[in-house]
Amino acid sequence: MKKFLLKKLNKIPRPGPLLFIIMDGIGLGKKDQNDAVYLAKTPNLDKLMNSSLYTQLKAHGRAVGLPSDDDMGNSEVGHNALGAGRVFSQGAKLVNESMASKKMFKGSVWQQVEQKCKQNDSTLHLMGLLSDGNVHSHIKHVIEIIEQAAQDKLKKLRVHILLDGRDVAARSALIYIEQLEKALAKCVAKGFDYKIASGGGRMITTMDRYFADWAIVKRGWDAHVLGVGRQFSSAREAVETFYQEDPKVNDQYLPAFVVAQNKQPVGTIKDGDSVIFFNFRGDRAIEISMAFEDEHFDKFDRVRRPDVFYVGMMQYDGDLQIPKNYLVTPPAIDQTMGEYTCANNIKSFAISETQKYGHVTFFWNGNNSGYINDKLETYFEIPSDRISFDQKPEMKAREITAKTIELLKSGSYQFGRLNLANGDMVGHTGNLKAAIKAVETVDECVGELLKVVNDLGGITVITADHGNADDMSRTSHTLNPVPFAIVDSQYQGEYELVELPQKGLANITATLFNLMDYAKPANYEPSLIRFK
Repeated sequence: MKKFLLKKLNKIPRPGPLLFIIMDGIGLGKKDQNDAVYLAKTPNLDKLMNSSLYTQLKAHGRAVGLPSDDDMGNSEVGHNALGAGRVFSQGAKLVNESMASKKMFKGSVWQQVEQKCKQNDSTLHLMGLLSDGNVHSHIKHVIEIIEQAAQDKLKKLRVHILLDGRDVAARSALIYIEQLEKALAKCVAKGFDYKIASGGGRMITTMDRYFADWAIVKRGWDAHVLGVGRQFSSAREAVETFYQEDPKVNDQYLPAFVVAQNKQPVGTIKDGDSVIFFNFRGDRAIEISMAFEDEHFDKFDRVRRPDVFYVGMMQYDGDLQIPKNYLVTPPAIDQTMGEYTCANNIKSFAISETQKYGHVTFFWNGNNSGYINDKLETYFEIPSDRISFDQKPEMKAREITAKTIELLKSGSYQFGRLNLANGDMVGHTGNLKAAIKAVETVDECVGELLKVVNDLGGITVITADHGNADDMSRTSHTLNPVPFAIVDSQYQGEYELVELPQKGLANITATLFNLMDYAKPANYEPSLIRFK
């Protein structure tokens, strides 16, 4: 533990705690009719933005470990950067590198997939989010796997598609289905039996997270594994029918469906088959992985559990080893902020509602579940409502705020972090009016928290992990910068913001240590403040 001991600065001792507020999905947009952050009444945020301890940070692309600056940030990579104080190659970048080098297809797991499909004369199933959003997955990865399967002469392949409408345009599913169908058709022309077998919108089929609603996973299981669901002759027919039946429906909420011929599903998952879940991001891949791998699974009636070789694009939870087999090794994130705070006897708490709970715990701790030291850390989860969040844009922000105030006033904690999910989760619905209300709720909560921390003689740091509500012309994250502000009630000019060539989320962690009166770890990105 010696390597985790930090040097005391004795520069700015404060009697109160340090509170870190993450306003999920609240970026800095174009200040137009689509910018809910701009349109909302935000007196507290407005005041912060006029402070001398305010700047803007980059929260997407290379600044958070993604392949290019055309890649939008997301909560996973954002909280990884915030928790680790450094930038690691992430999701899509790791997969791209593995595919480009052919390392993925030379690895033992792919070799096992190939071997089992040939030995059992069985089917390879590909399952995951079908889009080029590059947050959870990318269609090019799916197509490369399909092409490799054909090259390796795997006879039968089925694809189970989860429709996006969130990280890409709201009704763009047919674009990606067409791309997939063309790739499959090339293989069919060579004599292979390759088809789309089932699908559904990501928010109601398969891709639940943080154990919020297992019914979502069950709908996917029924369609993908059992072949139970509304039948169509093709995925295209399914989507076109749903569009006709509900002209306002978004792809992410399309019902589950099954592709059938002569009323028989074309691709149920059976004993001896192999299954690859091709999402690289973990939070919405864990539950379906558990359904396949957990012998004692009891979250819903699986009816039958086929004996398959189950593989993830990556390992989605390293501590719990979910899944056991994976194609690409995830980034090895070490020396996280939590390891340092625990080693230096700093008592801390983390709190959010279910939708973002894993972000301030699992992702913050370098993709590791559980406590680093349960005697020094306390995690609080406020259960999220099981509704479309535009129906209640306040979500659980006020409950989180009330609990946080209780924790702060207890005097037991030196550091606390919380995530207010509203800007992101409501932003994803595409409902501008609701997003404005969501941002206003966050602003009110930030104001309440600032007052308490100020009264306690502490410091508050406010930022966002990426943009979303700042452009409601889309349902995806944005490429916009995010705000960063320090509120220090006892500030007497002891430090100032420093201009760095590149300022991103990873710079915040060193700043947090400085504000707790510690020198930053040597290998962390530079702090955003400089002592005078």
